[in-house]
Amino acid sequence: MFCQALGAAYPEAIKLRLVQDNLNTHTISAFYENLPADEAFALAQRFEFYFTPKSASWLNMIELEFSALSRLCLDCRIPSFDRLEAEILAFVAQRDRDAIKVNWQFSIQAARQKLNSHYSAVHSTNSKFKLS
Repeated sequence: MFCQALGAAYPEAIKLRLVQDNLNTHTISAFYENLPADEAFALAQRFEFYFTPKSASWLNMIELEFSALSRLCLDCRIPSFDRLEAEILAFVAQRDRDAIKVNWQFSIQAARQKLNSHYSAVHSTNSKFKLS
């Protein structure tokens, strides 16, 4: 399980904060569904989940890259972890060489207009950022 490995990689960390999307399996309850209760409880005490907004358009860019990786690189059986790592690194290097870009159309002004109501909800001093 990913969170078990992450916890083992950072044994000195009291809290591990994990930013993730809103997939319905990304909850503390998944620990209890897949592990003995004492292990699940120990993990639940160490992790804090932060969920990205469901409408976060920047996630679309990430999902596009994962989709390309899946279709163009991971569409066959890869026999070992070392080979998987080599394939992914080669894929990323090729996309860098090809200068693959996403046409980002969400400007700072548009973001402020769309998200303005949330700024004040997070902290009252953010009301100074309200647009006329």
